[in-house]
Amino acid sequence: MGFTQAFKLALKSLAGSKLRAFLTMLGIIIGVGSVIILVSLMQGMTGEVTSMFEDMGTNMLTVNVTGRGSSRTVDVDDMYDLYEENTDVFLGMSSTVMVMGSVKTGTDSDSFSSTTVSGVSEQYAEINGLGLQSGRFLSFADLEARSKVAVVGSYVANMLGGNAVGQTIKVNGNALTIVGVIEQQDDSTEGSADDCIYLPYTTASKLTFGQISTYTFATWDSSLNAQGTTILDNALYTVFENDDFYTISDMQEMIDSMEEMTSMMTMVLVGIAGISLLVGGIGIMNIMLVSVTERTREIGIRKSLGAKKRDIMRQFVIEAGTTSALGGVIGIVFGAAVAVALGQAIGINAAPSVSAVGVSFGVSVFIGVFFGFMPANKAAKLNPIDALRYD
Repeated sequence: MGFTQAFKLALKSLAGSKLRAFLTMLGIIIGVGSVIILVSLMQGMTGEVTSMFEDMGTNMLTVNVTGRGSSRTVDVDDMYDLYEENTDVFLGMSSTVMVMGSVKTGTDSDSFSSTTVSGVSEQYAEINGLGLQSGRFLSFADLEARSKVAVVGSYVANMLGGNAVGQTIKVNGNALTIVGVIEQQDDSTEGSADDCIYLPYTTASKLTFGQISTYTFATWDSSLNAQGTTILDNALYTVFENDDFYTISDMQEMIDSMEEMTSMMTMVLVGIAGISLLVGGIGIMNIMLVSVTERTREIGIRKSLGAKKRDIMRQFVIEAGTTSALGGVIGIVFGAAVAVALGQAIGINAAPSVSAVGVSFGVSVFIGVFFGFMPANKAAKLNPIDALRYD
């Protein structure tokens, strides 16, 4: 008996007892569906977070200097000198000063509660890939003169009526003239990447009375991040003689660490969901053993008509494999539908990958064949005379 004939007999057997077949498949359906849902959601969330980090720039190195007192410290000029000595590695550098406090329109009629205010250099737009919607970005002359000027995001510009260039905005009571508007980066809502204000870091430092301690370096390519980190580490260690007084954050390393962590979480969750597949396999074995008992006379008749041991074994293995394969297909469809629906609900792309679907289907078939082998072997070893006498 060939494979095609055995497959047709397997389908006929399943069709003859639909409820039993469905209950047998249920463990496989739940297991495969759970794996598809978990893997799709984890991949979707990982992709979303990775995309967010990549938008910030995978070639970014952020230096935070805590220092060790006035005797040993680095200032902006030191960091600029370091950048200019290594322009073959670094594309640009920007000092960064975060400004905390109130933000209001020039007439004090409206306030901005979630707006991010940052003091940056004239290179900030270039190294972060920011385009201009109107006006200009900050210039070196603005930094030198500590000019009270600002560049705003599209959300802030829209709140000011759209044509924001030339208008005034107040930060901690200090009036700043808007000289440029950044192109829309996000959905231009409150708290988004478009809800921002950039001013010269020298002006920001004066407003906050704080020392500049954060510097962002951009390498020409993320492949140069390790070299850039070494350059920065060597220079800072020479000054402080202790790496506890500064930190260097590599955006690419952060992405790699996050992906490694989510991969481990995915494996753990898939392992837990895989228990359902194991239970489903045991269910298939149990039902196939019952089927062998119920079809003992049929096996005896087929053996007396010349069916060989391998024919009987092939028949029952194919039946078990077909049952689990159908369960796998239903589980994949169910899991994909749920994953996509949940992804849309939380705002991520959770469509299952081809590899996840292929592996899930392959595992479901393997489980059916593996757990169907023992019942098939039992059926193949039946003595035809004893089988014909079975009542």
